[in-house]
Formats: sequence, structure tokens, C-alpha cells
Amino acid sequence: SCFLRHARSRNYTSESETCKLESVSLDFGDYHPLKPIMVTESKTKKTNRKGSTSSTSSSSSSSMMDPLSSVLDGTDPLSLFAAAADPVTTTATMDGGRRKRDKDDSSAVGSDFEPWSSKRGDILARYTTTEKLSINLYMGCEKGKAPTTGSAVSEKVRTRLEELDDLEEGSQKELLNLTQQDYMNRIEELNQSLKDAWSSDQKVKALKIVIQCSKLLSDTTVIQFYPSKFVLITDILDTFGKLVYERILSMCVDNRVSLPDNFSPESVNDTAKETCLNWFFKIASIRELIPRFYVEAAILKCNKFLSKTGISECLPRLTSMIRGIGDPLVAVYARAYLCRVGMEVAPQLKESLNRNFFDFLLTFKQIHGDTVQNQLVVQCVEIPLYLTLYSPAIDWILQCIAYHAPEVLLTEMMERCKKLGNNALLLNSVMSAFRAEFIAARSMDFIAMIKECDESGFPKHLLFRSLGLNLALADPPENDRLQILNEAWKVITKLKNPQDYINCAEVWVEYTCRHFTKREVNTVLADVIKHMTPDRAFEDAYPQLQSIIQKVITYIYDFSLLFSVEKFLPFLDMFQKESVRVEVCKCIMESFIKHQQESTKDPVILNALLHICKTMHDSVNALTLEDEKRMLAALINGFIKMVSFGRDFEQQLSFYVEARSMFCNLEPVLVQLIHSVNQLAMETRKVMKGNHSRKTAAFVRACVAFCFITIPSLSSIFTRLNLYLHSGQVALANQCLSQADAFFKAAVSLVPEVPKMISIDGKMRPSDAFLLEFLCNFFSTLLVVPDHPEQGVLFLVRGLLNVIQDYTWEDNSDDKVRIYTNVLHLLSAMTQEAYIYHVDKVDSNDTLYGGDSKFLAEVNKLCETVIAQILDHLKTLGKEETLKRQSQLALYFFNTIVAHGDLRNNKLNQLSVNLWNLAQKHGFADTKTMVKTLEYIKRRSKQPEMSHFTDLALRLPLQSRT
Repeated sequence: SCFLRHARSRNYTSESETCKLESVSLDFGDYHPLKPIMVTESKTKKTNRKGSTSSTSSSSSSSMMDPLSSVLDGTDPLSLFAAAADPVTTTATMDGGRRKRDKDDSSAVGSDFEPWSSKRGDILARYTTTEKLSINLYMGCEKGKAPTTGSAVSEKVRTRLEELDDLEEGSQKELLNLTQQDYMNRIEELNQSLKDAWSSDQKVKALKIVIQCSKLLSDTTVIQFYPSKFVLITDILDTFGKLVYERILSMCVDNRVSLPDNFSPESVNDTAKETCLNWFFKIASIRELIPRFYVEAAILKCNKFLSKTGISECLPRLTSMIRGIGDPLVAVYARAYLCRVGMEVAPQLKESLNRNFFDFLLTFKQIHGDTVQNQLVVQCVEIPLYLTLYSPAIDWILQCIAYHAPEVLLTEMMERCKKLGNNALLLNSVMSAFRAEFIAARSMDFIAMIKECDESGFPKHLLFRSLGLNLALADPPENDRLQILNEAWKVITKLKNPQDYINCAEVWVEYTCRHFTKREVNTVLADVIKHMTPDRAFEDAYPQLQSIIQKVITYIYDFSLLFSVEKFLPFLDMFQKESVRVEVCKCIMESFIKHQQESTKDPVILNALLHICKTMHDSVNALTLEDEKRMLAALINGFIKMVSFGRDFEQQLSFYVEARSMFCNLEPVLVQLIHSVNQLAMETRKVMKGNHSRKTAAFVRACVAFCFITIPSLSSIFTRLNLYLHSGQVALANQCLSQADAFFKAAVSLVPEVPKMISIDGKMRPSDAFLLEFLCNFFSTLLVVPDHPEQGVLFLVRGLLNVIQDYTWEDNSDDKVRIYTNVLHLLSAMTQEAYIYHVDKVDSNDTLYGGDSKFLAEVNKLCETVIAQILDHLKTLGKEETLKRQSQLALYFFNTIVAHGDLRNNKLNQLSVNLWNLAQKHGFADTKTMVKTLEYIKRRSKQPEMSHFTDLALRLPLQSRT
């Protein structure tokens, strides 16, 4: 009871001055924290040559360096190792590495070359079949023989030759009626069998598997599956080539030093060369052309072990071998494989690649010959479909040739294609493989060539699609742009098949957006709607329609311009499948948030985006994931923040009211709206400089009412508590005292509903810490809240204390006492003549009561109750298992008395000494903390009017833990 009667009288202004850091005059000409740092760099050079001494040189650098770059100046551990290394060795290594890199740069393909691996997935997805497939399996693939262990070398050789001959003598099993998936599984099994045979040292068995797989490439019975079959089987060939190369390379290891990447044949030992030749001789003995070609091509890289010119001699021979393959489809894929291997091992040997292609041009007319036509009739395959089977192979061959090729070569190849009849297939591949800049510069030439193509073969719309893909990457001459669009669209708009139409239109929309105005974009969108609406054709083209929207908003990101495109919103109406519609709406909102720099009140934009946001909101149901809800809410909130009606605050509030009715199912949006309305109220206060007129006072009350009726609809209890407090503070700042009281009462009445555990990021956590944080914040606000004339002294504080008293706290929790101790801080502040802070134009209790003795007596009674509660709790912690908690709380309460109490009062002085002793009584006090606390009290005793602290310090003994 002595606490408040003798609460320390505070002069907050002088205390603030005392606690400030010492100010030092500063000449900003010499120093500024953002000025570049002066770094002195010290370099140490060491040499290990005999007779030399280490010399040290330092250089000073005043360049702008960020602090993190200091780790690169030789002080980090790895740099120290490097600095200690022999400079001669280091230099030699670096020079060697640089030379190697320079050499690699001239010969190897760069990152701008699209690798085969990025194409294989597309081919497998595109070329599929529902027909039954067959596969010839070498019997040894399924059940391997034990490896022969003959003592004589000749016996071993004879056995291996016999094994190879087995393959010719029918040791095969034909598997019929396989589905495509079964076939792919079988091929994968063969790949695994190859690796197993190799790892168990059954090299001949491995070779047999590869030969058997290669033979499958001569089979075109299910012709539409051939490109995918090529991908699967060449994967096995690649594996085999890698295994053979690594095997021979491992034989070149001499004294545990392996060969460098750019080794010469002279550094290869005889054993490795012998083994390498052995492999080539084995392959040369394969009777059939196709397996012999593919297996030799697979190990083409091994020629490096034999001679410098091995690869350059082999490539022309292999190119010539392909001329013996009769089926043009099989032959073109063989050429593609040779180009693929050639680009990997010798990209500089472009001459062979070019010859490969010109060979293909010479045999191009075979595609339209009788043999092929008869085969297509048997398999019921149309010519246009058949021609598309060539595309992956020709595209790849042309890509290899066109890579870093001079303009002259590309022009020559284009001219050769022109001279061929029925050249649509070639033309398509040229446009797919050549550089986009090359194609774009000659757009009108290509359009003329496309017009001349025979419609019955390769479809023209595919040619225009390929041209469009190039024009999306590079710009044609400015004078030709409109004519190009007109020529292309004449063909595209006549397409009857909706799928063919949309595949082309999707590509040309980007060209239109890049080079033309909203008028042309509108025309294109109108044409798409016209083609895709009949028979609901849009339902089968959602990916392409989504792509069109994405392209339009990529190029037209001024939303006032975008929504003035008449057909944009009708285009959105084609997305009738909800999941797709929501995805499109998300794309549009992401673009708006990313590109909209200034807030807007444009009614066209607002109406359109409200409609789009409503679509996203209405997709939320009981099954929607929390992450999805969060994402949708973030996009809608981004939109809400960008809407501003300037000084028309009433219009702004009307917008927020409309938004609340539209987005009531997304809690984060409601929270954002409450914050926005509170901000609106504070902006009104700022404009009126705190002096509200009758009109603005009524408007602010309307804002407060909006918040008061919206908060109860939220489910998260701590969100509600914090918003009640925040909105109450806003009401108080705007002199709406009765409304502020209503918010604070609502918060007080909500505290008993706080559950023991709450969900945070999907995990259940105790709520005590969150409640403690909220209440401390609440107490800080209650200091400046004036008492209601009809409710009695400190009615809100009393109400809150009653709620805290009745709240069921955890048995092992001391939060209740920590809250009571914080209440003492509040009550101490309430007894001061002038409070530490105020709300502008709001009279707090220091003004209302003016230090009235009855008011102080009421505060004193309240304080007696709180102290009694704290001391009672400390008594209950006297059991052995809770002594540590008792020690901590006693010290916490002691610090409160030292900070806020007047220790000239004897009873208070004695209470503080008792608490000090209790904190140390059972040896649980932290000695460092106790020493520092005592030092602080001694320092305080030297301040004016604090001499009584000297006596207190003498009464506070330090007990050792023993």
C-alpha cells in the first residue's frame, strides 16, 4: 500500500535529456557515414627460389568498395592457401587453364546453342501412337550367360566371336502387340541391361544389346512413332559411347595421373590404343549397314585415342555410308544422329555437316517417290502428317549448320531450298533453325516462298506459324511490317479447323502487340473470338487463349489503354472453365500490381478490375487451400491499395464499402479494408489539422463505424484484438471519445475468449506470449484515455484487471504476475502531474483530475490490490520445483520498485530489500545480473536527490551461489 502513495515523482523532460547520448560536433566535410570507405590493401609476395628473400609491397586503394568485398583481398582462409602456393606453379596452372579455356571456346559449342536434351521431351510428347508395336530382343538381354573364364587368350577370343555370331543365328525373341508405354519400358530395360552387362564385365553382351537396339531403327512399321523411337534408342547409343570412351580413358591413367581434356594421341599408351582399335574392328564386322553406322557413330569420340585426324577422316566416311540407307525417313534421322555426335566431339568440322545436308537435298525428291507413297497407303498415313515426321531431324541438322554460320552460307542454303519443288518441309525447318534476325530481315522473301508452296503437302499455316515465331524474336524492316501482318492474317483467318487457327493466331498476336496500336490488337482479338466461339471451340484451346492474354498484357501494360481495347473483356468471357478463368484473372492482377506506378480512380479500370477480383474471390470455397487464399487476397489487396480518389474522401469510403461487400470471404482483404479506412480517417485529420468541422467529424465517425461493424466478422482472435485497439487509437486521435471507449470495451470483453493454443503457420502454439504483448500495448494506450464522466475512476483499467483476474492461466505460467507488474508501471505513470505523452486535442486524466487527492486515493486502492496479488503469487512459488521462477519474479518486481517507487519511504525500502534477498535466497539468482543491478543502484545514488540510494545499496548483500 505504500507504493503509490510514494510513487517517484517524474520529470520526463529532464530524464530524457539525462539519458541522451553525448552529442559531439561534427564537420560533415570530413566525415559522412555513406562516404566511400578508404581501404588499404596489403599484398605479400613470396618466392621459393634459392637465395631470394621475401619482399612486401603495399598499395593503397581509395576506390569505392563495399564492406563484403574485403573477404576477397587475401584475408579469407582459402586465399591464404592460394597465397602460400608456389607462384611459378600457380602461374603455370593458370596459364594452362586459360589456354585450355581459349581452345575450348574456339571449338566447343556455347550456351547459345540449344542442346538435344532440351528437344527430346517435346519429341516424345508430340510423336505418339495407339497402335501395337513389336520389338526383337536378344535372348541374352533377359538372361545373361556367365562370363567365360578360359585360360588361353585364343580360347577367350574364339568364345567372344561365337557369342557375336549367335546374334546372326537367331538367338532373338520377338515381342508383339506392345503398347507404346510397354515398348518404352522395354527400351528402358535394355538400357539398364546394357549398364549391368558392362559393370559385370560382359562387354560382348553389351555390344550385342546395342546392335540389337540399332536394328530397331530400320523398322518403320508404325511410322508416326519413329521420331520417339529414335530418341529412346539413341539414348542407349549415347550411354554405350560414353561407357566405351570412359573405359579406354581409364586405361590411360599413368602413375595415378589421368589424361588432360585436350590430350594428344601420343600420350595414349599402347594398351589403350589396342583396346580402342579392337572396338572399331568389332564394329566393322557388323554385317548390317544401319547398326554398323549407329554403333560406330556412337563411339566416334574414341578416334581421339588413335590419331589427331581420326574424327575428321571418319565423318565424311560415315556421311557417305548414309547414302546406302534406302528409306528417306530412316536416312534423315541417321544424318541427324551424325550431326548430333559431330557437334559434341568436333563442332569445328562444319564441312562434313554441310555435306551431310547437301546430300539430303539431293535425295529430297525420294520423299515424294512411289515407294514412300505405297508405304503410306498401307499404314493409312496422310502426306501432311508424314512430312511432319521429318521436322525434328531436319530442324536439328539445320540448327547445327546454322550455328555461328556466315551469312553467305545461310543465303546459299536458302537459294538451294528455293530450287527444290514441294519444299515446304525444308522451308519450315530453315525458319525453325536459322537465326531469327536472318529470317526477319528477309520476311517478304519467305512470304513469297510460302505462297508458292504446294498446299497439298506441308500445311501453309504451319509455315506462317514458324515465320511468326521468328518475328516474335526479331523485328522485320519497318516498311514491311503492316504488309507482313496482312499477308499472314489473310491465310490464318481462312483456316477452318479451330485448333490450326488458334495455334497460328497465338503466335501472330505477339507480333501485332509488338509493332501496332490497340486498333490492330482489337481487330485480331475480334477475329479470334469469331473463330473460337462457334461450337464452343474455345474449350479445347484454353492454353493458347491464356498465352494470347499473357502476350497482350505483356505489351499493353497501361491498363487505361488495355481496357479501352473493345474486345478485351469479351475475350475474357471465353474462359468459362473456372480454374482457367481464375488463372487468367491472377495474371492480369499480377501485371497491374507490377506495372501500375500511380494510384488510379479511372472508372473503366476500377469497374473492370473489380469484376476480375470478384471472379477470383468467388472461386474460393471450403476446399480452397490456405496458400491459394493468401495469394488471391494479396492480389486483391494490391488492387485496393492502388485506388485513390484524391481529396474526395467520401467517394473513397464508398469504394471501401463496396469492396467489403464483394470480398467478404477473404479475411486478409477485410483486414486491409479496415486499415485503409483507418488511414482515411487519419488523412482527414491531417487535412483539417486536427480541427474537425461538423462535416468532417461526421465523416470520421462513419469511418469508425465501418471498422466497428467489420472487425467482429473476422475469425482470428488476435487480429480482432489488435484491430479493436488500433481503431480505438484512431478514434481517440479524431476526438471520437465515445467511439474509442466502445472499441476498448469490445477489446476488454474479447480477452476472456482467447484460447490457450492458437494456430500459427499451421502449427499450434501457446497464446500466452501474444496475449502478454497485446495487453502491454493496451496499457500504454489506456494511460491517455480519459475517464467517462458516468463510469467512475479508471473504469477501463478496472474492467481489464477483472478480466485478467478471471482468465484461466497455465499452471506453470507467470504471465499473470508479469502483467500485474506492468499495471504498476501504468498506475505509477497515472499519478504524475503531467503524463509522458498525450493525444493532441484530447484531455487525459492528468488534465481532468489535476492531481486530485480522491483520484490518487482510488489509484492507490487499485495498487494495493495488484501488489497483494503479486505477493500472494510469490508465496505460492515456495515449493522446491518452483524456486527458480520465484527468484526471477522477485527480481522483476524489485526492478519495478527501483524504477517507479520513491524509496525514501521506509516500508517501500524494506519491501525492496526483502525482494532482493528472496531473489538470492535459494541460489537461483544470476550473479552477473545481481552485480550489474547493484552497480546501477550505486550509480543512481550519485545523481541529484538520489542520495537515499546509497543507504539502500548498503542493505543489499550479494550472496554467493554456494
